Amino acid sequence: MRDVTPLGGSPGAPPDPADSATAVVDDRGIVTGWSTGAEHLLGYPCEEAVGSPLTRLIAPDAGGGGDGLPTLNGPGTTVLLRHRDGRHVEARVRAYPSVDHEGRTQRFLVATPSAQPPPDLVTADEAFAQCRLPVMVYDSALRAVRATAGAVRILGLCEERMRGRRVTDILPPHLCERIEDGMGRVLATGESQQFHVRGRARRDAPEKVWSVTVSPLVTPAGQVRHVEVSALDVTEQHLARERLALLNDISAQVGSTLDVMRTAQEMADVIVGRLADFVTVDLLDSLYRGDEPKPATTGSVPLRRAAQQSVLPGVPEALIALGDVDDYPEFAPPVRCLATGRSSLHGAQDEAIRNWRRADPERAGVVRRFGIHSIMVIPLRARGITLGVAVLVRHQREDPFTRDDLFLAEEIGARAAVAVDNARRYTLERATALALQRSLLPSRLSAQDAVDVAHRYLPARTRAGLGGDWFDVIPLSGARAALVVGDVVGHGLRASATMGRLRTAVRTLADVELPADELLTHLDDLVTHLAAEEDSTADHEPDREVPTDLVATCLYVVYDPISRRCTAASAGHLPPAVVRPGGPPEFVDVPPGPPLGVGGLPFETAEWELPPGSLLTLYTDGLVQDAGHDLGNGLEELLRCLGHPGPGPLETLCDELVRTLLPARPRDDVALLVARTRAFDADRVATWDLSSDPALVADARAQVLARLDAWHLPDVAFAAELVVSELVTNAIRYGQPPIRLRLIRGAALICEVSDGSGTAPHLRRARTYDEGGRGLLLVAQLAQRWGTRHHAGGKTIWAEFELTEPDG
Repeated sequence: MRDVTPLGGSPGAPPDPADSATAVVDDRGIVTGWSTGAEHLLGYPCEEAVGSPLTRLIAPDAGGGGDGLPTLNGPGTTVLLRHRDGRHVEARVRAYPSVDHEGRTQRFLVATPSAQPPPDLVTADEAFAQCRLPVMVYDSALRAVRATAGAVRILGLCEERMRGRRVTDILPPHLCERIEDGMGRVLATGESQQFHVRGRARRDAPEKVWSVTVSPLVTPAGQVRHVEVSALDVTEQHLARERLALLNDISAQVGSTLDVMRTAQEMADVIVGRLADFVTVDLLDSLYRGDEPKPATTGSVPLRRAAQQSVLPGVPEALIALGDVDDYPEFAPPVRCLATGRSSLHGAQDEAIRNWRRADPERAGVVRRFGIHSIMVIPLRARGITLGVAVLVRHQREDPFTRDDLFLAEEIGARAAVAVDNARRYTLERATALALQRSLLPSRLSAQDAVDVAHRYLPARTRAGLGGDWFDVIPLSGARAALVVGDVVGHGLRASATMGRLRTAVRTLADVELPADELLTHLDDLVTHLAAEEDSTADHEPDREVPTDLVATCLYVVYDPISRRCTAASAGHLPPAVVRPGGPPEFVDVPPGPPLGVGGLPFETAEWELPPGSLLTLYTDGLVQDAGHDLGNGLEELLRCLGHPGPGPLETLCDELVRTLLPARPRDDVALLVARTRAFDADRVATWDLSSDPALVADARAQVLARLDAWHLPDVAFAAELVVSELVTNAIRYGQPPIRLRLIRGAALICEVSDGSGTAPHLRRARTYDEGGRGLLLVAQLAQRWGTRHHAGGKTIWAEFELTEPDG
């Protein structure tokens, strides 16, 4: 500053010019002095400012007197000054009067910016340049303008090298497209964009996950001419979320079927592509039988391949197929994992892996061919027992497994092992239940002459467990046969055990020759009694949970091949389907009585005639009712399938019904019984009506011998003659008319004597000198089977003889 002489040295004197933006103006308004502070404030160097009119430094709209200058007097006036670059600077200007060395009047001006920053505050440019976060500014042509220190550090390029370059010239190709697309949308819409990208910021950097934000930079006029791109490293948060999501998927998706191999495959499917590139799951062979696993303590260990999966199509890394056994040497990491129950993390050049590769050249070839570089071996342990091992491999991802990956895999293995163990225990329990159920069902149907039969029993393949469906074919006297199907409501061992008791009861009641409606009445009483027993058990054992409902359905059908008539009664069961030769399939209208266990309601019978060669189909509701169709549609489909059965084997028809009506995994048990009726011709049955004259017993014996001679059955003639003599004699002596004698020639010879009395005979022990009481004992000794059946007209005593000669 030159030619400045402040007025006086009093406290009201101006500040030190070295510390302020000061200027001297003469009485003509020309700047004659200019300080360094003034140069910093308005940008004019001293040479340019001195000699310029003061009006050049003041904004046109600053206001003022007639000369265009603002009033600069006293303590200070706020003035808009003009910066050298054209912008306006608001400042507080104070004027102090003084004189120059020649005594001319002048003014000493001191200017202070209205918003003067503290002396030590960094500028915005300095703050941006030193920012440790990776931030870059791009212009509308998507070329870099500015870069922070964080961007320089992450990208490995200085700001000068990045300036003017596009994203494609700075970032790897797989990251460029998405970021440039985001920048283009922000420039077009003016709205910020945020998204995640995964990759390497430069070739030598590790792969990371970045949260990228693209924001518009708006001019005072509201135009978007630049965009700001910032990136935050969210790798740890992203990996944590991925781990939690993977564990959640393991819990939700593994163990859905209670099948050992399927459970292991679900584990492999979830892991591949998210944690590993190739996964194998090997289990101890005993698991597949449901047994408690017992790994070998020495030598090689055979493990069965339960699951394998790869990111590559066809799983080319696998050395064996699913279900095959792989023998691992005792020093191999999987065997050590089995023995110790501890997981391990290996590189391809670890000593344990090198030893394994030397002992197994084929496995070594896989490691070389696919570039396997990182391996984890995880035990599958549940209840303190090691069930098998999972081997996780990386060859597509460049990053090796970390300790965090190992901890995650251990947690996955623990959760999957529980599901595998549950599946194993379910397999064992199901096998036990199936063995029990099959022991309660007929292993083979009893021989009889009334019908040709075929049957199917399919247990449910769901978690509901086994059901209580059953079927049976029971030979009856007089060449008849009883066909039975039933269903205990519910699933599990209780239903199976109840089914076995009911089947035994039906056989017992059928042997007593009860009519169909009476048989169901006795069976209903039995179910009611069983339910009462369970209620009593629950009262005495309060800690034991016992279901209170015990309900079953049953259909009982008796077919007589001589009269060719069927008699049936139903306890809440679905009706039988009948197909007569040349006729359409139809359901028989059997009165639907109440289910067994309801009690107190009667059962009714239905009777109809069936010509020989007719089809009679009995079934449980699992055949016609499923998730895919309701009961009505299922019954219609059953009739459609029976519409064209043809003369082929009944086994083929059963297979066709099962294939057409059932899904791959039926949710309920299914019992199916298909019968084709036979008929006895007149030449195979002989009937005589007898009077109550004892003298006719000899005639009856003679007629029987004559008929047996005509049938070429001499081997049974003697026994049949004696039995007929005793039965006819008893009927005449103790029975009532009418008396009838009948011979039936089937697979066995049947002798029947009927009379009008309802009194049943019984065996008794005759004393030495008794004249009678030995007749039925003789019958029991000579006949293969014998018995009594009652009917509305009285009773029939029958005896059956085995034929040694083939039926001619």
